[in-house]
Amino acid sequence: MKQTLILASSSTYRRELLQKLQIPFSSVSPHVDETPLENEKPHETALRLSQDKARKIGNEYPHALVIGCDQVATLDGEQLGKPLNHQNATKQLQSMRGREVTFHSALCLFNAATGHMQAEVVPYLVRFRELTDAQIENYLNKEQPYHCAGSAKSEGLGIALMERMLGEDPNALIGLPLIRLISMLNNEGVSVI
Repeated sequence: MKQTLILASSSTYRRELLQKLQIPFSSVSPHVDETPLENEKPHETALRLSQDKARKIGNEYPHALVIGCDQVATLDGEQLGKPLNHQNATKQLQSMRGREVTFHSALCLFNAATGHMQAEVVPYLVRFRELTDAQIENYLNKEQPYHCAGSAKSEGLGIALMERMLGEDPNALIGLPLIRLISMLNNEGVSVI
């Protein structure tokens, strides 16, 4: 691979996912404001933020291929942010029990050298179990998913909260749609296998 590949993220989960592809990359945290814009739909927020993150790191590394990603969870069309604390996570999970949540995982591959950008949103649907307050409390005490959209980490104990899942790429639920990324990398002349 001629260009440096950079993951514009500080997420350990996204780094672990990208490592599955066995290609060299580095990670750089983009530090962008993740506040949704007024009247912005959740999938639009995720897409804009993935592009903003990729562009920001692309400006710092002008010869790199930069992967930007963002995820927004929605319940009945309303955005569920990162809870950031135990109380907010409890409220989120209580509101989600027995219901379906859509995770909008946006992915952007930005070629900083050419200015070429590929970006799209890969949705993933999750139906949550009818959870008791005690189950929610027990989960939060064990996993502490306070920096995850929707307060649940499917790659960990959070899988026990979920009744069923539906989507094209299970990696999208964790926040980095690898199937789509492989196609984007191929478009830039980077073959994974």
